[in-house]
Amino acid sequence: METLANLESFVRSAESRSFSEAARRLALTPAAVSRNVAMLERNLGVRLFQRSTRKLTLTEAGERFLVSIAGNLDALQSAIAALADDSGAPAGTLKVSMSPTFGVEHILPLLPAFLDRYPLVRPDWYFENRPVDLIAEGYDAAIGGGFELAPGVVSRPLAPIHLIAVASPAYMAGRPSPTDPAGLAGLSGIVMRSSATGRLRQWVMRDTAGVEMPAAQAESVLVNDPTAMRSAALMGLGVTLLALPDVLPQLERGELVRLLPRWYVDAGAISIYYATRSQMPAKTRVFIDFVAEAFEREQLARRFAGSLA
Repeated sequence: METLANLESFVRSAESRSFSEAARRLALTPAAVSRNVAMLERNLGVRLFQRSTRKLTLTEAGERFLVSIAGNLDALQSAIAALADDSGAPAGTLKVSMSPTFGVEHILPLLPAFLDRYPLVRPDWYFENRPVDLIAEGYDAAIGGGFELAPGVVSRPLAPIHLIAVASPAYMAGRPSPTDPAGLAGLSGIVMRSSATGRLRQWVMRDTAGVEMPAAQAESVLVNDPTAMRSAALMGLGVTLLALPDVLPQLERGELVRLLPRWYVDAGAISIYYATRSQMPAKTRVFIDFVAEAFEREQLARRFAGSLA
């Protein structure tokens, strides 16, 4: 009887048409995936893929085999997850995506306590500024904002994403503080350029009474990463708009100051995203609950609210 590893390697390689992509989704090396598929072909006595230096193509036999087992593989994985739940402690590789700045500041510090409680879970965490495809890329969960809810994916809101205007005390020394977002035009601006589109991010701020006004930032420094924006502000290069979680430690230490304390940008919510399954793996379920409990215990939803001037 074929091992689950061989079948998983075949199905994920067939779906992505790539051993390398299948390896990324399965947290294996490409050589291991190729070896698993070769073992499956040898045991079945048929060639499942046509291999070339540029692409991987299913043979006719491979196409038939994929249709036969693809749905059954998901059911088998769910059954194994259910048995794991019954057998005791959550275990296995936990693949999670999160933004570098937010993840390092607020999620990574939770890891020691999480591993103390669930020592059989092995974190495989990716710190990246992009919305991932949870199902296609094999993630157990993702934390962030702005994800599209693809079929089979749900979200659990954790806290608001409110952007605020910040600068270093040294930069603001001797400069008058603006009284509304239009006043930002008179200060050097550290502006975000989208890595995906190349466009500069334009924001509309609102005050605590609900009045809205565009943030008139001067385009003095352009970068494509929130951590770089924060660093530039700490260097005294100007004013920037960043999510409150990304600058909260610096505000609390006095390294940055908030401008326009009554104004903020509502950019949605920080959520934890995960795939809906009939039987969610225990490792994923306990991680989701652990993060949600930490946000509630630390009152992070309130602390991240820029509307609370």
